[in-house]
Amino acid sequence: MMVTTGQPSPATRTGLPELRPGTDEIVTGVLGDLAAEPGWPRPVLLDRDLLILVTHGHGTAELDFRPVPCRPGTLLRARPGQALRFVGAQLDATVVSWRPDALRGLDVDPDAVPAHRQLAGEDEDAVISEVSQLAVDADRHALVPAAAALLRHQLAVLLLRLSLLPHPRDGATPRAETETFRRLCREVERGYRHTRRVEDYAAQLGCSVRTLTRACLAVTGRSAKQVIDERVALQACRLLAATDESIAAIGRELGFPEPTNFGRFFTREVGVSPGTFRAERERPLPVRLVRPRTPADSPVPGGQA
Repeated sequence: MMVTTGQPSPATRTGLPELRPGTDEIVTGVLGDLAAEPGWPRPVLLDRDLLILVTHGHGTAELDFRPVPCRPGTLLRARPGQALRFVGAQLDATVVSWRPDALRGLDVDPDAVPAHRQLAGEDEDAVISEVSQLAVDADRHALVPAAAALLRHQLAVLLLRLSLLPHPRDGATPRAETETFRRLCREVERGYRHTRRVEDYAAQLGCSVRTLTRACLAVTGRSAKQVIDERVALQACRLLAATDESIAAIGRELGFPEPTNFGRFFTREVGVSPGTFRAERERPLPVRLVRPRTPADSPVPGGQA
């Protein structure tokens, strides 16, 4: 995977095929396709949207350094730019991946799907059936241009079904504050490499610093400044864990011309120095990075770096 700004960084690549416009906007595979090396010695940086449905075995996934227990019926929703690794056990899973424009023109919001669901009962049966049929059709019609519409609609139905599943956090946060938080996250995703000032984002969104802070506190329990800084720290963790780029270069990419300033920032946010974090990347679950969640318990919309 390639870092999206600055000079390309050597990063761990998955074994999934490249996604090209046309017949392979949506492809399916197995969990082993995601691992660049046997045993997942370090995470991979994703360059596409993924749904991962565990079908056999027990183990643990790390999605942006958060441990997620996996067993049959576990569903993961991962986004471009996130760091993903599986550790601790042998798992079988079906993987569905798609290009950003694969759902163009369809009334579906992929971000409404939580990052992690443990399916059960009729919901599990329905999702397994739809994922299985999508995989069969993607393989059977891989070289048929006319099949692209079929796969797009199958994926849309699957995502709609998942977004409609009940969630215990639904309704917990006022809608206006939820929308303000989401708008801030979108702006932070575009600008976190350039500014960490809440005042800059308030000006871009046409609201006050107080409004942004109130929304962030309501949704995450943390201030707007903490939300912004956590997004920067998350990107630093991704690059440190999944690329060979130097610590100084990562700091510059994230807006820290001086390595010492980057080191102080990272240590404050994550709890260890950048060098220590990188040295521990081959150990399972080295550091649990605390960062905000959306009301749908999915990664911050900024997970699409």
